[in-house]
Amino acid sequence: MTHDAKGLRPETLAVAFGYDPGQALGSVKPPVYLTSTFVYPSAQHAKDVHEAYFDGTGPLVGETHHIYSRLGHPGLDVLEARLAAIDGAEAGAAFASGMAAHSAAALTFVKPGESVLHGRPIYGGVDGLYNRAMAGFGVHTETYDDGCDPAVVRAAADAAMARGPLTLIVAESPANPTAALVDLDLMVALADEVGARQGRRPLVLVDNTLLGPFAQRPIEHGVDLCLTSLTKYCAGHSDLLAGGITGRLELIHQLRHLRTTWGSHLDPFTAWLVARSLESVAVRMERAMSNARLVAEFLRDHPKVAGVTYLGFLPEGSPARAVYDRQCRAAGSTFSFHLHGGEAEAFRMLDAIRLMKLAVSLGGSETLICHSATTTHYAVAPEQRLAGGITEGTMRLSVGLEHPQDLIDDLARALEAV
Repeated sequence: MTHDAKGLRPETLAVAFGYDPGQALGSVKPPVYLTSTFVYPSAQHAKDVHEAYFDGTGPLVGETHHIYSRLGHPGLDVLEARLAAIDGAEAGAAFASGMAAHSAAALTFVKPGESVLHGRPIYGGVDGLYNRAMAGFGVHTETYDDGCDPAVVRAAADAAMARGPLTLIVAESPANPTAALVDLDLMVALADEVGARQGRRPLVLVDNTLLGPFAQRPIEHGVDLCLTSLTKYCAGHSDLLAGGITGRLELIHQLRHLRTTWGSHLDPFTAWLVARSLESVAVRMERAMSNARLVAEFLRDHPKVAGVTYLGFLPEGSPARAVYDRQCRAAGSTFSFHLHGGEAEAFRMLDAIRLMKLAVSLGGSETLICHSATTTHYAVAPEQRLAGGITEGTMRLSVGLEHPQDLIDDLARALEAV
């Protein structure tokens, strides 16, 4: 078993960290522990393990023992240890979906009367969480449209603080669906500034889903929490739902304990599937990103395409390019392109697609495409969509593992229908 992550790169940690074959009859891979509950060897042990879990005291503190799978299970132990090691964090918590992870963070760290700051664009489900669900609990939300502009971000923070203490700064970088970047160093500096002004430092949470742990490591930039929809690249086969958060142990402890109450833990079989898939995510993303570059170049040069948001095309000398060079290791394989025209032209193109799949989600082995305004961001108000760069002609494309020329040929045929 690899206990120490020092000196090991994320690709190695994804395969070798957090599991001891000696604890599972020598099985080279972790088994699936399909059980809802665990047997205590004695009544005193039962009391001690509950004391250790709920109070953090007693003779079993620091040891690994299980009570009931909603509280934790061996599959979670392996997955959460690997997630934390890959992200360079102290600890991790896995949830039943990416939105379960987002909701856990919101409900754990934000209270009625407090404020949240997030960027635009942002995933439609997260937009609904903060601007509708959390608003119902008396939480205030402010947004920024350019996460690389210090003046824009600070003005939004001032507006948030005017409505209530700013306790959570949310950055989705790259953003869904346009791949807009947020300067993570700026967000950490902003949190420090706000903390000095209001006497309490807000947490910085970064949604790292579009690049994942091998192309961007937010924890290295000093953020408090790194969130990933494990449904996407980390699982990578469009066959499960899961989410993860990594960060400081004290924060993860709070998330895990409230997860026990909410029941949003990741079940044993899905945890096993995600841990298995983590072993290959680096090579899958490498192929997907190579394909995405070729597809993006084709779209950039097509006369019916008005623009492409692929990160690899950021102009030299621009603020966004400076942020990209500082915090990203690669451009990812999910981006948007905008057609000349609007919904009618987009629908004609999508209905002519034959190889790619017209579906929401991203990061799977297959290439997925969708019209953002009428799918993933349907519930976001039109003016807010436009503020985030989502037009009626915007399509989100998640490039998969097929041969790139077949993907290009499919797009070329479909664009003839526009």
